[in-house]
Amino acid sequence: MQTSLKLAAALLIATSTAISAQTPEEVAAAALEAAPVFDGHNDVPIQLRARFGNVINEFDFEDTSTTGETHPRGAVMHTDLARLRQGKVGAQYWSVYVSASLEEPVAVQATLEQIDVTKRLIARYPDDLMLALTADDVEAALAQGKIASLMGMEGGHSIGSSLAVLRQMYALGARYMTLTHSANTPWADSATDDPEHNGLTDFGRELIREMNRIGMQVDLSHVSEKTMHDVLDVAKAPVIFSHSSARAMNGHARNVPDSVLQRLPANGGVIMVTFVPGFLSEAARQWIANRDAEEARLKALWQGQPEQVTQGMRLWDDRNPLPQSSIGEVADHIDHIRVVAGIDQIGIGGDYDGIPFAPPGLEDVTGYPALFAELARRGYSQQDLEKISLRNALRALRAAEAYANSQQGAAPIETPASAG
Repeated sequence: MQTSLKLAAALLIATSTAISAQTPEEVAAAALEAAPVFDGHNDVPIQLRARFGNVINEFDFEDTSTTGETHPRGAVMHTDLARLRQGKVGAQYWSVYVSASLEEPVAVQATLEQIDVTKRLIARYPDDLMLALTADDVEAALAQGKIASLMGMEGGHSIGSSLAVLRQMYALGARYMTLTHSANTPWADSATDDPEHNGLTDFGRELIREMNRIGMQVDLSHVSEKTMHDVLDVAKAPVIFSHSSARAMNGHARNVPDSVLQRLPANGGVIMVTFVPGFLSEAARQWIANRDAEEARLKALWQGQPEQVTQGMRLWDDRNPLPQSSIGEVADHIDHIRVVAGIDQIGIGGDYDGIPFAPPGLEDVTGYPALFAELARRGYSQQDLEKISLRNALRALRAAEAYANSQQGAAPIETPASAG
């Protein structure tokens, strides 16, 4: 008996030593092998619209390294199949974003076109991509070694203030909706527009109830702090922030304040930390504000003389380089959210192909392993990393489905249609 105990103790010590000997890169690699990244927001669909007019039969998604020639400033797309594999992405919410400047009826049509082009892209690569409509579909895609491909609408203007359109978008495959984009909708305030409704209107509250009833995830990226709280007062299913960071670390209005982070555990929601430099680095946010102010000053000084403004901005840029954000700052945001909301409330939403550039080391979708190695370096366990990469987002999606299943006997919420 004593010999057996000694042997067990020796094995335990050997196992512990082996585990402790793992490098951060090895811990990250093990986590991403077990739980590939489920990213909350990628803007490839709007790149297809802007660069190719959604004519994609000849588009090569295996390798987009030559797409600089399709962009006025030579920018190469951040995403392709080879780099998604290298970045250990296992599930992706593709954003079917359209501009918030569009009138609602035009936005509805444009959103339908973006759903169409996203589905066509997925169908062209059946060995690599699989359309996912449920959490079970995500797991099935992962089991087959494919990238689960979900769709999310970015901005409530995409439904034309109609619950009927919302339901039809869900039927077509949209599985989340960001309530606003850069501007208010007729029923919800945006983070980056002047307050108009003091959060949600009565219609907005009905919309949240209907999204919960049908199983569409409510995305609170882009909305005002008051809208966030109003939604959390109404929601019966977990919310997500598909691409946001922590306002305590960077004061940008697009980030999530602690008052909201503190409520996420009770809701079960997930904040998917983004890589947007202006949302990560406070120095970068200040630089952007100072640059905007200088441009406004030059336009006031040189009215009708745009060449003077261009020359002045070029000089300002030469004298004032943009402060670099970093992988470490992304990890700082995650650290803060973990303290305030907990490990179960964290995910990842890179916003690739929706931003001009990301921090060094995260320049494109190959960068996720480097971030997870940084987190492992800070003491995050493999289990922690698996929650951040996949399991928290998958759990929130499954919970939204479970609530919808519990409401199968409930009638659709009705609002009067326009007589026009």
